[in-house]
Amino acid sequence: MAAAIAPGRPGNLTPEQEAKLRQIWQLIFQVCGVSPDGGSVSADSRPVAAAEASPEAKGKKSRMSFFSRSKGKKDSDADSVAESTTSATPSAAPSTISLAPAKDGDDDKYGQTKHFYDTLASQSPESIRHTIWSMVKHDHPDALVLRFLRARKWDVEKALVMLISTMNWRAQGMKVDDDIMKNGEGAALEAEDSSDPAAKKLGHDFLAQIRMGKSYIHGADKEGRPICFVNVRLHKQGEQAEESLERYTVYIIETCRMLLQTPVDTATIVFDMTGFSMANMDYAPVKFMIKCFEANYPECLGAVLVHKSPWLFQGIWKVIRGWLDPVVANKVHFTNNAKEMEAFIARSQIPKGLDGDEDWEYAYVEAVPGENDHMHDTATRDRLLAAREELVKQYENATMHWILNPDSAEAKAVRNAIAAKLRDDYWVVDPYLRARSFYDRTGVLGAGGKVEFYPSAKKVVPVVNGVAAAAAPVVAAAVVAPAAAVHVETFDDDVD
Repeated sequence: MAAAIAPGRPGNLTPEQEAKLRQIWQLIFQVCGVSPDGGSVSADSRPVAAAEASPEAKGKKSRMSFFSRSKGKKDSDADSVAESTTSATPSAAPSTISLAPAKDGDDDKYGQTKHFYDTLASQSPESIRHTIWSMVKHDHPDALVLRFLRARKWDVEKALVMLISTMNWRAQGMKVDDDIMKNGEGAALEAEDSSDPAAKKLGHDFLAQIRMGKSYIHGADKEGRPICFVNVRLHKQGEQAEESLERYTVYIIETCRMLLQTPVDTATIVFDMTGFSMANMDYAPVKFMIKCFEANYPECLGAVLVHKSPWLFQGIWKVIRGWLDPVVANKVHFTNNAKEMEAFIARSQIPKGLDGDEDWEYAYVEAVPGENDHMHDTATRDRLLAAREELVKQYENATMHWILNPDSAEAKAVRNAIAAKLRDDYWVVDPYLRARSFYDRTGVLGAGGKVEFYPSAKKVVPVVNGVAAAAAPVVAAAVVAPAAAVHVETFDDDVD
């Protein structure tokens, strides 16, 4: 039986949602300077925010001047993109964006409108485009864009602001792809031997959290969502520097993203509060985690289980709940025993440490020499990225054709076929861009992006040159009891 596709995802959109998707792609192309033939504006050109709608403007109606909205007919988006993109050549003048800043009380608690304008002012269209496509990875491009539309309740302008703000946070703030995921565990291991005290501490603090199993991803819940277990008692305030805590948080979220298998697009987090005391409470990383999910990883949370929380957590929860968006807060559930947890996770897949039946416990496997050798082969990397760029241009052109022909089944099929090629292609280039992780080494994340949440011990092999070394001696990463395959299903209540 095929897994169900939740509403608001590729393959399950209403006509109105499809229209919103076409509109945001139009705006993305304008911001990125993409022309109908797959070209782009010059690297020196930048979209310019209209002066009268600058972040300092007052009382202006929120709008964007990319496309006319006065036509009011079904295919107005197709007409407007034809008018707008035909002049989007390398010599074209920068696009003008007119968007009033969010007022107090509006849904902009993280100041994303300002980040949006800052990005347009400081980044070239080509730079923005590059970062957006780097963010896509193995996702269907529509699936990524739709996360932002759903998070902003299908308001196209707000979704675009959130998308561009997130892109800037990834590239300029956290350096997610160019540092955290590129360097990963292997670089942190090398940094532990660094003569630079700051680099040494950063690497040690990062790896210390991974080694102790402060949090890890293991198994899937009843809806096929990856489960991230967080052992709250293992966190001690002040043990790790703030930068290490934030890098570690982003690393875990990004790694979990690698384990999402279509149509599942959310994860479950289990906060194991066993043995919790005030020494474990640290508000700063909690705030950072909340911001990550609300501002930069929208629509990624399926459920949050707070397990065996003591009475003293009640007051803390009141504070934390006040920080949460109501949609996120409603995904939090409190469980006190395995029976209550069974509402979300099959008992056979609840570890014995949480009173379940699965005979498994976390044990970290260190990075091994040579596992990231592919990343030194820059010639092959560049060749693969050039080929991927051609696929991206094909997708952009196919999307423009779909915008002009919204009712064409062929246009939709062509886009989906190219999206599938992009997905498969990502896993070819992945070893040249992302350092291998614990999950690569232990066979959870295999070749071609294949995920086995419950690999048998004989399949847990070391990784050499970015791939599993089948003939090498077996490395036992954990005590694993073989489990039945998880039936993947999604439900309507996953949609915010």
